[in-house]
Amino acid sequence: MRVRPGPTSEDTARIAELERENRELRRANEILKTSAALFAAAELDRRIK
Repeated sequence: MRVRPGPTSEDTARIAELERENRELRRANEILKTSAALFAAAELDRRIK
C-alpha cells in the first residue's frame, strides 16, 4: 500500500462539510444583523412619534 502526501479523503470530506456549515452560519449571522438593525430603527421611530 502506497501512502500519498496530503489530506485523506475523509479529511477532505470533513473540510467540505465544515466550509458548508461556515457559509450557512455566516449567512444566518448576516440575516440576524440585518434584523437587529431593522428592529432598532423601528424602535427609534416608535419612540420619536
